[in-house]
Order: sequence, then C-alpha cells, then structure tokens
Amino acid sequence: MAMERPHSRLLRWQAQRGPQQKWGTRPEDMDMDAVVATCNGMRRWFGSSRAWFPIHVSGWDNLPAPGNLLVANHSGGTVIPDVWGLGFAWYQQFGRLRPVHALGHEMVFSLESTARFFAQRGILRASRDAARTILTGSGRDLLVLPGGDLDTWRPWRERYKVNFAGRKGYARIAIETGAPVVPIAHAGAHDTLIVLSDGERVARALHFPELFRANIFPVHLSFPYGLGIGPWPHIPPPTTLRYRIGRAVLPPPLRPGQAPTAAQIDDFDIQVRAALQLELDVLRDEAEGLLDRAEHSMKRMRGRVSALVRGRSERAQAAR
Repeated sequence: MAMERPHSRLLRWQAQRGPQQKWGTRPEDMDMDAVVATCNGMRRWFGSSRAWFPIHVSGWDNLPAPGNLLVANHSGGTVIPDVWGLGFAWYQQFGRLRPVHALGHEMVFSLESTARFFAQRGILRASRDAARTILTGSGRDLLVLPGGDLDTWRPWRERYKVNFAGRKGYARIAIETGAPVVPIAHAGAHDTLIVLSDGERVARALHFPELFRANIFPVHLSFPYGLGIGPWPHIPPPTTLRYRIGRAVLPPPLRPGQAPTAAQIDDFDIQVRAALQLELDVLRDEAEGLLDRAEHSMKRMRGRVSALVRGRSERAQAAR
C-alpha cells in the first residue's frame, strides 16, 4: 500500500526535509502484544464504575462477522476519549480474536514516535487505498469517523447531532467493497468540555485547511484553561462514556466493473446518517448526566414561559 502525498502543506514541507515515514501505511505493522499491553494499562482509566471513564456499550449482537466498516460520530475535542473508550471496550469484548483497524489524521503520523505508537496499535493513515485494503483483503473491521475535526469540536448544544460535514468518502468505499456499515453512536465525551464554537470561519481565514488539514479553531470552556481558544488538549473530568451499536446498513450491490453513482453515494450516506442519528437519539433520551438534566430543565422552563406568554396573548386578543 503506497503512502499518499500529505494534504497538509506543513507535512509536505516536513517530508521534503527528511525521509518519509512508512508507519501507518502497512496493516501488518499492527502488534497485538502492544494492543493488549495498552488496554491493560488503560484499566484504571476506562471500563468499570470506579474508573475515571465508566463505559456502557449496548448492541454487540448487531455486529456481523468481521469485515465491516464501523462508522461513528466523534466527540471530546483533541483528547478524543470517545475513541480510546471504544477501543478499550472492543478489546475487552473480543480480546485478540477480532483486531480492528482505524483511519487516523495524517498529523498523528507527523512524528516518528507517535507514528510508530499508533501504527503498532492498528491505526492507518486515512486514505481510500487503506480502507480498501482492510475491507477487501484482511478479514478485519475498520473504524472511521467521517466528521473528523468538525465533529469532535462541534458545539456542545449539538452534541446529540450527527455532523459528517458533508463527507461521503466512507459511503463510496462501502459501496465499492460491499462492506456492511455498522453505525456506532457515542455520547459522553462531549461533556468533558463545553465547546462554544468550532471556529470554522476563523480556521478558513487563517488558512488552516491548507496548512494543517484542519477546519477548526474552537472556543471552549475546559480545564485547565477556563476559556480555551484553539484545539488544545484539555484535562477531562470523570465522565461516563456510552455507546450504542446499531444494525448494519447494507450498501447497494454493484455489477462487476460498475462504479457507484453520485446518487447511490448520496442515498447511502443518508441511510447511514439516519441510522446513526437514531441510535444517538436513544442515548439522548437515556441521558442522566448533570449537564443533560440541567439542559432538560431549562427547556421545560422555556416551554412553560412560552406557553404562558401565548396564553396571555390569546386572552388579550379574545378580550378585544
């Protein structure tokens, strides 16, 4: 599997100054001993009710046999506890029997140390070639988070909304390979900080998409900054991470040699996002966190105030 030219101008400049790193381009670099050791080291932070991040997962029975494209929403800022939690839960469930790969942002592979670490744990540089390699020849599952930085930094008030930012590459790959798409909804990591704005307009003005392949320059309330400006890692407070694995969505079949049409890709993307949103809606309705209860109370209060105002207005009109 060849390494693609970096999209980020910064990484293209870096590649010209030294040898290109091959980490993240070879699925065989995955080291299950390293995966198991990492999961064992995460036990104090993830999993049980006494952990920093208790984890609840429902829907394991919805997973077909290996070879699926796992599609999830993304939450929690740069720290991404949602992905760490899902990986931990996955290997707690399957152990070594069912390795899973994931596609990662090219910035993860900008340094030799981080590139080696993530490659040995199954992370690949995000590319169509990498996705096809896993879904057609490995007999393993592949995790993608299409919304990327815009999803993980979406405003807190939109934490229960799927935001793929119009990205449909995953849908094309699923149709081309025939891989079932399994929606995995997550809630919880977005409560480790309060994102006020994703700062997409600021990022465009600063040319972040070209320089860093980043579309955000967020404003958030988080520890230890208080008011944070920029995609800085934060220290997340204890938070329950909740996941729902939905039923697989099957892509439309293609004839040999046929390429998916734009209409097929659009329709399949709509189906997947609807399936994922359905699971996320359930997580919203089941929410018991302090912030969720406060928001629900505010909504009920606004509803009562609106009803009171409408009632007075209707009575005034009737009196006339």
